[in-house]
Amino acid sequence: MRALISVSDKSGVIEFSKELEALGYEIISTGGTYKVLKEAGVNVVEVTEVTKFPECFEGRVKTLNPYIHGGILHRRDKEDHILQAKELNIKGIDLVCVNLYPFKETIEKTDDFEEIIENIDIGGPAMVRSAAKNFNDVIIVTDVKDYDLVLQNLKNGTNTQDFRRDMMIKAYEHTASYDSMIANYMNKRFNDGFGEKQFIVGSKVFDTRYGENPHQRGALYEFEKQFSQKFETIKGEASFNNMGDISGAAKIASSFGNENAVCIVKHGNPCGFAIKDTLIESYTEALKCDPISAYGGVVAVNGIVDLELAKKMNEIFLEVVFAADFSDEAVEELSRKKRIKLFKQGTKKLELENTPFNFKIVDGGFVYQTSDYVTDDELKNAECKTLKKANKDEKKDLEIALKVAALTKSNCVVYVKNSAMVAVGMGMTSRVDAAKAAIRKAEDLGIDLKGCVLASEAFFPFRDSIDEAAKVGVSAIVEPGGSIRDDEVIKAANEHDMSLYFTGKRHFLH
Repeated sequence: MRALISVSDKSGVIEFSKELEALGYEIISTGGTYKVLKEAGVNVVEVTEVTKFPECFEGRVKTLNPYIHGGILHRRDKEDHILQAKELNIKGIDLVCVNLYPFKETIEKTDDFEEIIENIDIGGPAMVRSAAKNFNDVIIVTDVKDYDLVLQNLKNGTNTQDFRRDMMIKAYEHTASYDSMIANYMNKRFNDGFGEKQFIVGSKVFDTRYGENPHQRGALYEFEKQFSQKFETIKGEASFNNMGDISGAAKIASSFGNENAVCIVKHGNPCGFAIKDTLIESYTEALKCDPISAYGGVVAVNGIVDLELAKKMNEIFLEVVFAADFSDEAVEELSRKKRIKLFKQGTKKLELENTPFNFKIVDGGFVYQTSDYVTDDELKNAECKTLKKANKDEKKDLEIALKVAALTKSNCVVYVKNSAMVAVGMGMTSRVDAAKAAIRKAEDLGIDLKGCVLASEAFFPFRDSIDEAAKVGVSAIVEPGGSIRDDEVIKAANEHDMSLYFTGKRHFLH
C-alpha cells in the first residue's frame, strides 16, 4: 500500500504519516512536505524517485506524471488496467492526502499579482480530482480534521465504499470552492466583481429544524468563519426563520459602533430600537415602540446581557435573544423560560462580517449586487433644503432613523425620538400609507410623537406624507430627494417649520 502526501497546511501531517507508516503504508511526498516528514523520522520516498523526473520550473511541475496519476487512477477491479499498470511499471497509490496552495491567505496579505498567480495550485487539484474519481479504490483526504477519522476507519476495518464516497464528495467540494474563489477573485480584480459567471460558495454550519415551513428542508451555510467562530448556541435550536431575524436585528444593533443599541425584530422587520446610557434602558425604550409585535420576537443586544436585563426580558415571551455575550446569572434567569432560544458571539460588542455582496433568488436564477449600507458621513453631508436646520439632538435621531430605515422593508418610514424608535411603517405599497400606519399604531399605544424626527429610505413623491408628519409634530425629516415634486415637499416642510435634509442616496430594501 502506498500513500501520497503533499500538503500546504502541515498541521498534524507528521503524526498522520507515522500512523499510516505503522499500518504498512509506504509514504510518497513532495517538496516541503517531504522535507518535514524526512526530518521527523518518517521513512518517506521523494516523488522524483517515483516519477523518474525532477521537479521543474520552480516547482510548478512535480506530480503531473503518469507514474502518479496512473498509480491513482487505474482501476483495481479491471484486469486490463492491472495488466497495463504492470506493463508500464506503474504501482498503485491507495491514499492521497492533499490540501492546496494558500490562495486565500495570499490575496488577503498582498496585491502582488505575480505572487498571487504562483499560489494557484495545479498539481494538487489534479491529484485530488484523480483520487476522488477513483474513490472505489483510493481514499482521498483534503481536510486535516479528517486525519483521525481516516485512521480510525483503516484500523477498524471500516474503509468501506460508503466512507470513501463521502471523502470523494468532500474532495470535489474542496476543489470546486477553490476554483470558485480564484474565478471570483479574478473577476473582482479585472471585471469589478461582475464576470460572466458568479460563484456563491458556503460551508455548512448546521441543519435547521426545517425551512420557513415544516415541509421544507433548511441549513445554515457561512462564507467565511462568522458562524463557526462567532455563533454559539446557549439554549435552543436556531431555525431557518430565526437566522434571518437574527441577521436583520444584529445588522441594525451593530450599526452604531460601541453604542448600547438594542433592536427587536419580528418577521424580518424592526418593531423596536433604542440607544440609551445602559442596555436595560435601551431595551425598555425599544420595547415601548411596539410591545405587541415584540411578543415572540427576536432581540439583538450590542453588548453583554446581565441579570437585571435578563429579568426585564423575562417579563414577556421572547423567542430569541442574540447578544455579544451573557453573564452566567443572565443565562440562568433567561433559561427559566422553556421556549426561549439564546445565542451569543462571545465578544464584548456585536461583530458582523458585513458581507460585501448579497443576492436574491428569482425563478430560474438570481440577481446579485454589492451590499447597501449607510455611511457614517451620509447624514453629515446631507443638504438642508429648508430654512430651519436640525439641532444636535435631532441630528442624532435622524442618523438613527436613517440607518434603521435602510434596513427595513420598503416602502418604509421610521420615527425616532430621544434616540429611540417610536413608530415604524414598513413594507407598504405607498409611502403615505406607511406614514399613516406608523402614526396610527403609535396613537393606539399612546405614544406621543411630538418632537420626533422622520426618515424615509426613498423620496417622498408628494407632500402628503409631510403633511401627515406635521399633524403629529415631526420636527425634522431626512430622505434621499429626487422626486419631480421635491419643490412641493420642501415647501410643505417650510410651511410646517420643519428641517428637511436630502442625502441624495436611496436605500430600497425589497
